[in-house]
Amino acid sequence: MSNKVLQLQKGADRRLKQGHLWIYSNEVDGSNGGLKQFQPGEQVLVVSNSGKSLGTAFVNPNALICGRLISRASNQFMDKSLIVHRLKIALSLRQQAFEKPFYRLVFGDSDGLPGLVIDRFGDACVAQISSFGMELMKGELIEAIEKVIKPTTLIFRNDGKMREVEGLESYTETVIGEETESVQLEENGVLFSAPVLTGQKTGWFYDHRMSRARLAPYVQGKRVLDIFSYIGGWGIQAAAFGAESVTCIDASEYALSYVEENARLNGVSDKVSCIQGDAFAACRELRDNREKFDVVIVDPPAFIPRRRDIKAGEQAYQRINQLAMRLLEKDGILVSASCSMHLQRDRLTDIIRATGRQTDRFVQIIEQGHQGADHPIVPAIPETEYLKACFARVLPSF
Repeated sequence: MSNKVLQLQKGADRRLKQGHLWIYSNEVDGSNGGLKQFQPGEQVLVVSNSGKSLGTAFVNPNALICGRLISRASNQFMDKSLIVHRLKIALSLRQQAFEKPFYRLVFGDSDGLPGLVIDRFGDACVAQISSFGMELMKGELIEAIEKVIKPTTLIFRNDGKMREVEGLESYTETVIGEETESVQLEENGVLFSAPVLTGQKTGWFYDHRMSRARLAPYVQGKRVLDIFSYIGGWGIQAAAFGAESVTCIDASEYALSYVEENARLNGVSDKVSCIQGDAFAACRELRDNREKFDVVIVDPPAFIPRRRDIKAGEQAYQRINQLAMRLLEKDGILVSASCSMHLQRDRLTDIIRATGRQTDRFVQIIEQGHQGADHPIVPAIPETEYLKACFARVLPSF
């Protein structure tokens, strides 16, 4: 273990003292060599400018977030024992919150395992490492997962964008069990097959689970449109909850093949149809054909991946929500979701408000959705609270 010390500039310890867990490169004191003395992934002691211990951290001198706190204790570093301990703590929350073993088991810093995500699909786990420090701990991590979870399958989908930022190569690897293209899961009583090897992220998005459950009272006997459907997380659940018909739109033919498979799994193939193509173009064509739906769900990819994309991203959210609103029947339900951390919840509400005025509709916000308990929020880290969903009733203008 490194005995090196990362010293911060004067006053740069304020955020850490308030509960944050990240250190930015411009907060490091450069008088004793600064970040140049460290190797990517090293574990170091972090001290204030006056020399007071602030804890231990993974360090990466080549990244903007150059330090990720491991512990507030000056003598606790990441090893197999600590990973096992924190996996057990993470598991206890999920077992308390969910009846069945389908959830995000580890949510990075929120579970004290910086740069690590693990999604659990029963006896299968899919992990993503996005920090250099955790990559160096991969052997210990595998042993810890085997000890705590005992999965029959463990896949690493180490191909996320953050790996490039950290200076890590991308790869996908099955380290326990046979390589499998897909796994099965259950969410809100509905069955899904998820493409864990080549799908988006880990193959599935557990974060909107609570909001998808809230679809049930609004979709029974209704015509539903699921825009950016991916493999049908929203749409298939709507069909299973009693929708009359569900139309799923996605750009990926591969993803839509899973929509069809998941419809078969739940015996709702007769209710589900797919449109493959650009979501904006497909919605405009539906509008031009005067199609109408009782419920429209908009759950796009992150239109605002970086802070500098806020203006263009907000315009994209406005455009797609306007198209969605124009496709609604006179007394329809719009479910507008966002996974962009840089889009604040009140801004999404404001976009829906403005879109209502542009389309001459009266909008009532009836519910708001949040990420589930398997995506715990660290109050001092706004980035851990990224998900939002807004259920709006859209009426003709009074």
